[in-house]
Amino acid sequence: MSGSWTASLVLSLVVAVADVAAAAAGGAKPLTPGGREVHHNHGKFTAGPWKPAHATFYGGRDGSGTTAGACGYKDTAAEGYGVQTVAVSAALFGDGAACGGCYELRCVDSPGGCKQKAGEALVVTATNLCPPNYDQSGESGGWCNPPREHFDLSMPAYLQIAEEKAGIVPVSYRRVPCARQGGIRYAITGNKYFNMVMVTNVGGSGDVAAVTVKGDKRVKWTPLKRNWGQVWQTGEDLTGESLTFRVMTGDHRKATSWHVLPKDWQFGVTYQASKNF
Repeated sequence: MSGSWTASLVLSLVVAVADVAAAAAGGAKPLTPGGREVHHNHGKFTAGPWKPAHATFYGGRDGSGTTAGACGYKDTAAEGYGVQTVAVSAALFGDGAACGGCYELRCVDSPGGCKQKAGEALVVTATNLCPPNYDQSGESGGWCNPPREHFDLSMPAYLQIAEEKAGIVPVSYRRVPCARQGGIRYAITGNKYFNMVMVTNVGGSGDVAAVTVKGDKRVKWTPLKRNWGQVWQTGEDLTGESLTFRVMTGDHRKATSWHVLPKDWQFGVTYQASKNF
């Protein structure tokens, strides 16, 4: 190794370190050699800050009328979410990006409406959209109109923190980690020319930002597109291959479910990975 080559290498490393330090000092985020933003996302998803909002309820006392909806879930009770669920306003829904995320809510500032003891909170999963009602103002009936952040809880969930007669109560909320039993679940519907993949039971931040799939032979890593909610689509022929899925949550953490679907997988059958976030 020549002295000039060594000097050039050392100089390049010094410049790279200086660039990262300068970016950090200036508030800019450092980039990878490929120009992408570096995400420091090791560890686990942690709870966010408390924010103000309001909560109402919908559906029946047993949760009926709330187990499906805009996230694409067929039956939240069977898919691991139970009836501890919520329809969030458009400001939170993000065209389906919020689906699967978990929120902690506390009823506040309503002595006649709040039910829970001091310090108690409710954790629910976003499984539906609370649509706007532009015929009414955001202060009188149009609770889910933009830009309001609002939670329309399943009735069983609402009754854990508030009195039914109150109808609407002020709450404090924050994003929290989702505690799930078992691994991530995948179910494919459609046909070999148009596959729709339902991703459920996701832990960590719970919301899914990206999904890719690969087979054990001809299918290389292929990105899926969000069809709606937590339903992801691809026109790639996935039949006859053992399938591996990689899920990225909204906080940029990734989990890979290796060969979670066997070669003889079937449409409409749910397969569960051994791991989660």
